[in-house]
Amino acid sequence: MPTTSRVALLLSAVLLWLLAATVSAAPRIGVATMQPGEIFWERFGHNAIVVDDPARGEPLSYNFGFFDLDEPDFFRRFIRGEMSYRLMELPLRQDMEYYREVGRGVSLQWLDLTSTQATQLAAALAENAKPENARYRYDYFTDNCSTRVRDALDRALGGTLRQQMISRSQGNTYRSEAVRLASPAGWMWLGFDLGLGPFADRPLSRWQEAFVPMRLADSLRETKLADGRPLVTSEYVLLPHRIAPEPAETPRRWWPYALVGIALAFTILRVGKRRPRLLAAMALPFWTLSGLLGLLLAFIWCCTAHRAGWANHNLLLLNPLCLLLLPGALRVVRDHDPGPRFRRWLGGIAACALVALALQLLPNAQYAAPWIALLLPVHLALAHQRTVGAT
Repeated sequence: MPTTSRVALLLSAVLLWLLAATVSAAPRIGVATMQPGEIFWERFGHNAIVVDDPARGEPLSYNFGFFDLDEPDFFRRFIRGEMSYRLMELPLRQDMEYYREVGRGVSLQWLDLTSTQATQLAAALAENAKPENARYRYDYFTDNCSTRVRDALDRALGGTLRQQMISRSQGNTYRSEAVRLASPAGWMWLGFDLGLGPFADRPLSRWQEAFVPMRLADSLRETKLADGRPLVTSEYVLLPHRIAPEPAETPRRWWPYALVGIALAFTILRVGKRRPRLLAAMALPFWTLSGLLGLLLAFIWCCTAHRAGWANHNLLLLNPLCLLLLPGALRVVRDHDPGPRFRRWLGGIAACALVALALQLLPNAQYAAPWIALLLPVHLALAHQRTVGAT
């Protein structure tokens, strides 16, 4: 055979080998973690699984965070805690365009999975992303876009991730993480702190804590494989973070609330003694707001699937019974006697606030100390100031 023919045959064999190796090469798996954004549903951050499969061209992003505002009954389902999210498969480049636009930082962690693990995970994600499989019932804390990433990785690793994360805890709770991340938006922070019940105050394992994407990234960084090698082989920044950073952890203090509550109670006692009609006028918006918020908390407990808001002890402080005081308060403003029922309701509402304090002293209680410190003195002062009902 001529030399030229032999060289051509050899080159053809090498090219065929390289092509076969490229086609059969296992995909590379990574986790992209997006920093919190400025819109309220972006406050907790986000993440996605990245699959870099040579057989499929450019890297793909498997993103569990898609929802449709135009979906029929979306807002009714949102209110009732029955939201539907879906997994989307899209090119990583396309997925990153939005985060680049709004200035949200993105980091990428490449994981040390075996060829079999990576191939099986890529296939499972592709199957899950099909329209008939993509939807899931969303829960803020227990089944969200980050826990879906966590669970998919754990299945690929044969349970290694859960095994290493389930027994460790940093002492964080659903409440502490929610109010921390929501703190830049005051209304959102207030809604979480008032609206969450005892479920939100259990100390979380690192596994449960992974409902926050940044916490999951921290745990992946610490995870070891069976032979002691780190799960994360490399990590780098895809996009710089150009907006306000993730809120830092700060201790919750109840005593500033107590100072305000005591000052309000002192004011109530002084005003009520001298000008009961003015006190009644001042109490009207407080009782109205307390009663309406109490009705909302009761609705969350009785009429929605938001189990993190069930059995909320704040119902004893923001009491729907406050609405029963409004007719009597209006009578006082008009210089009439409010009647004996008005005074009995005052005492009953103050007693409920004392029950909230008693519950706070029990082990594993819902964390309501700041709101007890603020509102209990107010309820007690209003109940004590009997002249609020004088004519």
